[in-house]
Amino acid sequence: MRKAMAFIFGAVLGGVLGGLGALLLAPYSGDEMRSVIRKGVENIQIEIKEAAQQKRSELEGQLQDFINPQES
Repeated sequence: MRKAMAFIFGAVLGGVLGGLGALLLAPYSGDEMRSVIRKGVENIQIEIKEAAQQKRSELEGQLQDFINPQES
């Protein structure tokens, strides 16, 4: 029982100290960090949409070549 309580105390203390350290050493404030994350997510969404559109165009071209093969 004593070992379990020591473990729990250590885990809680480690979590609290880790959280405080993260807050003190964070490179941005909360608002700035949310803005950075939001912009990153928006950029990723744009890249995914562009890649999907490009792949769709490629697949549509391949489908047209398959449907209407040009005779040599």
